[in-house]
Amino acid sequence: MTASAPKAPHRAATDAAHDGAQPKRRVAVWDLPTRLFHWGLVAALGVAWWSGEEGDFTVHFIAGHVVVGLLVFRLLWGVIGSQTARFSDFVRGPGAVGRYLRRTFSKAPDDSIGHNPAGAVMVLLLLLMVGVQAGTGLFASENTWAFVSGPLAGLVDGATSSDLTSLHKGVLFNALLVLAGLHVLAAVVYLVVKRENLIGAMVVGRKWLPADKADPPPRMASRVLALAVALAAAGLAGWLYSLT
Repeated sequence: MTASAPKAPHRAATDAAHDGAQPKRRVAVWDLPTRLFHWGLVAALGVAWWSGEEGDFTVHFIAGHVVVGLLVFRLLWGVIGSQTARFSDFVRGPGAVGRYLRRTFSKAPDDSIGHNPAGAVMVLLLLLMVGVQAGTGLFASENTWAFVSGPLAGLVDGATSSDLTSLHKGVLFNALLVLAGLHVLAAVVYLVVKRENLIGAMVVGRKWLPADKADPPPRMASRVLALAVALAAAGLAGWLYSLT
């Protein structure tokens, strides 16, 4: 008797049904623009934090305006972009979120194609918090030793600008750190409990899905459209920076 040849990974995944497991397929779920936004935002926020700590406000302002541009892009892409990037695809009501949270620590796999209901809440909270943080930065002023101001600081009086600066450097920044920490913690929980690498999926754009969920695959928007949206967002951010 001769030994049979080993099965290819995709064949093994499909044949898993014969062993009592649900067959899975690896499917493209995150488009390149969404992934570039995600990791670009991580990098820009990191540079903004570092430059603020170092007192390098030239770099801080550039990083802050990059954040603004990325946010504008994501908001537009969430309306006209690829299927899994659209808010209408993943935002769910409180009932769906509650039902999902009750089985968070179950080892049952998550068959959400894109963001799951709990992840959607985190996405919205992070976008909101980053938006408020960046928005207060546009009106902030630093008059202790650097004497620099955001591009829109002249639209409010000195006291208001000072209050917004305090929020920008204090409560809002700390709240953003907490949300970012929870975001990372959730990814770790999924990796340990559900054996699902959400971070890896956001790097390569693909994830394993049950075969019945993987067909048809998510619709991907044109990269030409993504480029047009990115140029519009960059133009707005560049215009704001020119006011600095």
